[in-house]
Amino acid sequence: MTPPAPGTPNAGPPTGATRTGGAGGNPARPQAGDTPTGPAPAPAAPTRRSRPGASDPGHGPSYGKWRAPHSSRATALHAGAWWLWALGLATAASRTTNPLLLGLIVGVAGYVVAARRTNAPWARSYGAFLKLGLFVIGLRLLFSMLLGSPIPGSHTLFTLPELPLPAWAQGIRFGGRVTAEQLVFAFYDGAKLATLLVCVGAANALANPARLLKSLPAALYEAGVAVVVAMTFAPNMVADVVRLRTARRLRGRPTGGIKAILQIGLPVLEGALERSVATAASMDARGYGRTAQVPPAVRHTTNVLTLGGLLGMCAGTYGLLAAEGAVYGLPVLLVGLVLALAGLRLGGRRSVRTRYRPDRWGPRAWLVAGSGAAVAALLVHAGTVDPESLHPGVVPLVAPAFPLWPAAAILIGLLPAFVAPVPSKEASP
Repeated sequence: MTPPAPGTPNAGPPTGATRTGGAGGNPARPQAGDTPTGPAPAPAAPTRRSRPGASDPGHGPSYGKWRAPHSSRATALHAGAWWLWALGLATAASRTTNPLLLGLIVGVAGYVVAARRTNAPWARSYGAFLKLGLFVIGLRLLFSMLLGSPIPGSHTLFTLPELPLPAWAQGIRFGGRVTAEQLVFAFYDGAKLATLLVCVGAANALANPARLLKSLPAALYEAGVAVVVAMTFAPNMVADVVRLRTARRLRGRPTGGIKAILQIGLPVLEGALERSVATAASMDARGYGRTAQVPPAVRHTTNVLTLGGLLGMCAGTYGLLAAEGAVYGLPVLLVGLVLALAGLRLGGRRSVRTRYRPDRWGPRAWLVAGSGAAVAALLVHAGTVDPESLHPGVVPLVAPAFPLWPAAAILIGLLPAFVAPVPSKEASP
């Protein structure tokens, strides 16, 4: 049989030939690019999609511009912005003992953490700080019941056995009458301290400590390393405890009780010691503590500027807090800040380390830090305008009021939950 000549269009198989899959006569599979009935059709030419505009009501041109981007190396929020936001909330919490406002601050911090935390080990520390805050409240109530309180009260709840103390311990009692006023006062005081701890826990859960270290001035690098190592101790310990409890649960062993706590505590301690040794070795290998040679005059000038600037900042802060020093407080604070910054600038000459791709402080970082600063400023102002609403009385015992505009000011702290970059775990494909 003569095969068709080359170049004949649509040349098919020879006449009488069949495409079989073997001795059984099963049809063979179509070749790549063919269909069971013939060659595959050529792919259609791609069509150009027009840019969304006014004719496309479903896609606005400005929505993607203002929407929070997905977190990446280029869009990551500066770690210092999270700390400034958390310190703003902590400052607001330090200006009030109203449990309703303190609970609102805790709720704002918890919502932002739930919306913007990642899967990193330090992001799991918020729950530990929350439990620590509850423990602080309970401990403050216990001390108030055992050691008494200077708050007078007329509503006696119960009376504890009072232990006699020697003459040199006059003014201190152990046990005795417990009133409702002293317990409420102790609860308000403990709730304020617990809220401060929760704000610090929120900063630990949101800010990357390694990126925060890279953003410090060169003169504070050594101190910053020590602070970062100290800050990461609690998150790493929490991660170790969670890992060991999960391993015990998978093995069918109990995770509660004194025996389980002791069996979990020993591996956690061993892991902390091994991590400390590894951290020390890595710091020594990277030249931690080595400084460059600078002239003695520059070194002495740096010390004078830094010390004078810190003293000026302390004096200016005292002037702002004291009623009689409001006139000179702000100028002294600004002068001290300038001197401290100049000292840090000169002190950076001693550092021999290099920097690689430092984090950028963008508009979203300004919004996050500004929201915390706005909450702090408005609560400080509220303390001067309406101090009774921020500090409810306990003698006589009254229910705390819920001030509306200070509560609205605290809600400004929710802004990072909408403008900060979305973590990768929530990024949509």
